[in-house]
Amino acid sequence: MSKGRASPTIGFLKGAQNHSLMPEDESGEVEPVDEVEVVEAEPEDPMALLEARVAELLSDLQYARAETMNARHRGQRDRAEAIRFGAAGLASKIIPAIDGLEKALSNGNGDNEAITEGVRMTLDSLKNALETEGVTRVETVGAAFDPSRMEAIATIPAPDGQAAGTVIEEIESGFMLHDRVLRPAKVVVASD
Repeated sequence: MSKGRASPTIGFLKGAQNHSLMPEDESGEVEPVDEVEVVEAEPEDPMALLEARVAELLSDLQYARAETMNARHRGQRDRAEAIRFGAAGLASKIIPAIDGLEKALSNGNGDNEAITEGVRMTLDSLKNALETEGVTRVETVGAAFDPSRMEAIATIPAPDGQAAGTVIEEIESGFMLHDRVLRPAKVVVASD
């Protein structure tokens, strides 16, 4: 049966007039069969066919509704994630500028107090802007090495009072946007 339509039934033959299919008697002669019996198959109940088709359509409808709900939930989740992590590209571009300003402040000899103060204010402004978007600095020095947020640049023998696997020095700051790493911190780790 295909798509709810009953296939026409012609019936089948119980006998045939072909000599090779005719029964032989004891003498070896073939007895001709005079009648061909045609048996008609019972026609299928149209109500049963309609009920089967309705059940099939209801099942298809149920699958389509489930797929629509899944797509809606997937879209909502993707939209929320895009809003939450939308600042990642901009933050990744601003972080090197923050590094440069921090180096300028740490290397400045203090000759021009006005320039130093302007750099400090710019740096503070950028840091505040990133913090409002959910960007935070990865805390490293004195903490246990975390390979999901840090990158070990070197290992040195543990100094007195430091446990193996502890971060001793930070080479470059790491940053996170909510729970996602924007840039891993580059650190020196104590070893055995």
